Amino acid sequence: MRTPLTELDGAKFDVAVIGAGVNGASAAQHLAAAGFTTLLVEQNDFASGSSSRSSRLLHCGLRYLAPGTSMWEFAFHPRRLMTALTMARQAMVARSQMVRETPERVRAMTFSYPIYKEMPYAPWQIDLAFKILKRLGPKDVPLDYRRLSRAEARQKPLLKWLRDIDALKGIARFREYRFDWPERIALDAVLDAARLGAVVRNHTALAGLEQEASGNWRLTLADGPDGSEATVMARAVVNTAGIWIDRVNRMADAKVGRRITGTKGIHCMFRLPPECADQGIASMNRDDGPFYCVPWRGLHYVGPTEMLYDGDIDDIRPEEEEIEWLLGEANHLLPGAEFKRENMLFAWAGVRPLTYDPAQPKGARSRELHDLSGDGLDNMFALTAGPIMTHRSAGDILTKRVAQRVRPSGTPGALSFAAGKFPDNTNSPAIDDEWPESTFADLRHAAAHEMPVDLIDLLFRRSGNGWTASMAAPMAEDAAREVASEMGWDEARIAAETKAYRTHVARNHLWHGETD
Repeated sequence: MRTPLTELDGAKFDVAVIGAGVNGASAAQHLAAAGFTTLLVEQNDFASGSSSRSSRLLHCGLRYLAPGTSMWEFAFHPRRLMTALTMARQAMVARSQMVRETPERVRAMTFSYPIYKEMPYAPWQIDLAFKILKRLGPKDVPLDYRRLSRAEARQKPLLKWLRDIDALKGIARFREYRFDWPERIALDAVLDAARLGAVVRNHTALAGLEQEASGNWRLTLADGPDGSEATVMARAVVNTAGIWIDRVNRMADAKVGRRITGTKGIHCMFRLPPECADQGIASMNRDDGPFYCVPWRGLHYVGPTEMLYDGDIDDIRPEEEEIEWLLGEANHLLPGAEFKRENMLFAWAGVRPLTYDPAQPKGARSRELHDLSGDGLDNMFALTAGPIMTHRSAGDILTKRVAQRVRPSGTPGALSFAAGKFPDNTNSPAIDDEWPESTFADLRHAAAHEMPVDLIDLLFRRSGNGWTASMAAPMAEDAAREVASEMGWDEARIAAETKAYRTHVARNHLWHGETD
């Protein structure tokens, strides 16, 4: 259970980490393991922002080797080539690490990349890209790369629905992975950070940030559920607030330069025939951006979109015009699949916290660690454009940078990348028969031990039932009743939580199924 925020008033820490998405969670875990007394705070629930709204791919880094409209862009911009190679290597290393060390949190799938005559990349260039990836990464998790012919494509599930098969120059086929599911990976890191001695708090907003004459940082915290406040001190601040990074920086000094460019992406979920299970497609849309069709728990999602976002970063939802554009792209590439709005199960939207670069209108995808001492904010750091797949190395580099300025005052420990597991309870029924991996016993354990505040926290980020075909909306009342004792909910609160949950999936995910 969450402890009262007032118990923290006056506490002192070596490091305060602001933002508990997957990178902030990893930073707190690594800092605590290195012996830093660490505070991790998140204004909403753990991993409820961009970390939960991505394409969920543990990809091999192929997209980093695709510079845009032509391979000549790398020739004219060699620094971009070096950045691309660095990012591709980071992707391959992260892919290997996740598959080896936390296999329960990833799922393998077969990805196909159709190569059309009008595309900017020839088959030999795709072959070369995979050879580069093979050289850059560890050898323990193979790519299983091969090329298919047009004749083979006509016989394969999903591929047989491609447009203009006669115009194909070939199909690149390889093994890819996706996260299942990102929020739980972040929560694993949060709980391990707490095991190592970190103080971790969700639904706790940063209400004030000021550097004192001593160089230490004064943070004012506000608890979301009860409105209480506390003031704590930290010798260093790590800003991993994602799309809120600039907002946090400017709480310390309104003159701090911009660090974030936000681009919005949406995804839409569908049910395809069972023969398409574990089969996915990676391609380019007609605007030369990435397009994916990804298998997910017996379903498939398509996406993403990518557009500059200057709207309300506290209220990000899929819009109908975005869905129309995305389904147009899906049907252009896969006309045989017939993606229709009325068949869409649900959708989600997020904003990527990319690195601000005036030379790149949609932001730079290169992960950057910003030392804000140049802006007058000594011992404050920020991380931008950190993808989910490299969150562990992000935690490591942030910890090493902090260690150059601050000596840890706590006790080091050994961090664990093991997937957290619920206690065995084979007698407990599944929350949703269509997805039996999560049970009511798991939900009760999470309510008692994993700091949820509401039913949305529980069903999306503790059990994962929010990401099933039903979005758990029909089971919401049953779930609320199951955890009522642990959460201290009476009948009125059960009804309110059920209504709030169903409103959430309808408003934020456009879910429209039956609730009974």
